[in-house]
Amino acid sequence: MTKSNLYIDINVLQTVPSSNINRDDTGSPKTALYGGVMRSRVSSQSWKRAMRNAFVHEDGLEIGFLTKKANTLLESAMKNIDSVLSSEDILFLSEKILELLGSKPNDKKSALLYISPVQIEHLAQYAIDNSDILLKELKKANKGGKKVKDGISSSIMKDNTLDLALFGRMFASAPELNINAAAQVAHAISTHEVVPEFDYFTALDDLKKDNESGAAMIGTNNFNSATLYRYANLNVNELVANLDSETALQVTRAFIKEFVLSMPTGKENSYANKTLPSYVMVTLRDDTPVNLVSAFENPVTPANGYMQKSISRLEAEYSKLAGLVDQPIGNWVWGNDSEIGDNVTTKDDLLTKVTEKLSEVVPNENVND
Repeated sequence: MTKSNLYIDINVLQTVPSSNINRDDTGSPKTALYGGVMRSRVSSQSWKRAMRNAFVHEDGLEIGFLTKKANTLLESAMKNIDSVLSSEDILFLSEKILELLGSKPNDKKSALLYISPVQIEHLAQYAIDNSDILLKELKKANKGGKKVKDGISSSIMKDNTLDLALFGRMFASAPELNINAAAQVAHAISTHEVVPEFDYFTALDDLKKDNESGAAMIGTNNFNSATLYRYANLNVNELVANLDSETALQVTRAFIKEFVLSMPTGKENSYANKTLPSYVMVTLRDDTPVNLVSAFENPVTPANGYMQKSISRLEAEYSKLAGLVDQPIGNWVWGNDSEIGDNVTTKDDLLTKVTEKLSEVVPNENVND
C-alpha cells in the first residue's frame, strides 16, 4: 500500500570520551546553549561530511563533488570529448558556465557547487554541442540568455548521486536547479551540561643537547567528553523523487547505517575517540518526523554515568509524544530491552527489518521514467 507521506526517524545516543571532533573558529569544541546550560555540539555539516566519506570508503558508492573547482572538472570533461575547440575556448566556456551557476573558484563568498560526475559529463557534452552559441552569448555579456540557462538546467537536473538526493542542492543564482533534500540531520548535542577542559602539553626536541633543558614547545588543547543525542530523518518519497524506488531503498539502508556508524574525524589522532552508539531507535512514520531532543531540555545529571538515564529519558519522551502523532508503521530499538518497539540485536537485523517494512509501503513506480 502506497503512503502519501513516509518518514524515517533515527535517534542515536553515543558517548564520546575526551575529544574535539568539531572545532569552532577558536579551535575549541563547538557548543550550544540548551535548557539554560552549555552543551557539547557537533554540527550537522560535520556529520554529513563523515557520512559522505563512509558512502565511498565503506559502501563503495559513488558520490558527487562539493567544490569550487568544478570548472576544472568541466574543462577536463570537455577535452575528453572529440572537439575542434581550442584550449582557450574550452577554458573560457568552463569558467563562464560555472559562473552562471554561482561557482567562482577564487571568491571566498561564492558557494560550493554540488554536482555529480555524470552531470559534469552531461554539461560538457552540452557545451561542446552548443559551443558556437555559447561562445557568442557568453563573450557578449559574460552571461547567457534563457536558451543557454535552459540548456544548462537540462544537463544537470538528472542522474543525481545518492548524496545529492539525500542532502539536496541549492543555487541562489539559479533556483530552478535546486534539489530538495530528502534528509535532515540535526546538530548533535550532549544530553547533559558540559564544562570546557584544557590539556596543557609540552613537547621535547629529539635533537636537543644534553645541556639543554626544558620543553621545546608548550601549548594547550581544548576538549570535552559527552553523551550525545543524535537525530536525523529521511523523507522517503522525496528520496524516490530524487532517484527511483529501487535505488531509494538501497540508499535508505546506507543512510541509516552510516548515520549510526560514522564519526567526524577532527583531532582523531590526538584522542582516538572512535566510539560506537550505545542506543539506536529507528521509527517509520506516515505523518510527520519527530525529533525527541525535548527529552533533554532538562539536562541529565550523572548517576553512574549519563547513558542509562539518557535512554530512559528518550524512551519516556517517545511514549509521551505518541499521543500527538499517529501510530508509527514500525519502531525498532537496538541497545536496550525496550517496550516501545521491536528489539533487534545486530546492525544487519535492524537494517533488514526497516527496509523490509519500507518495501511494503514505498511507492513502486519509478517517478523519473
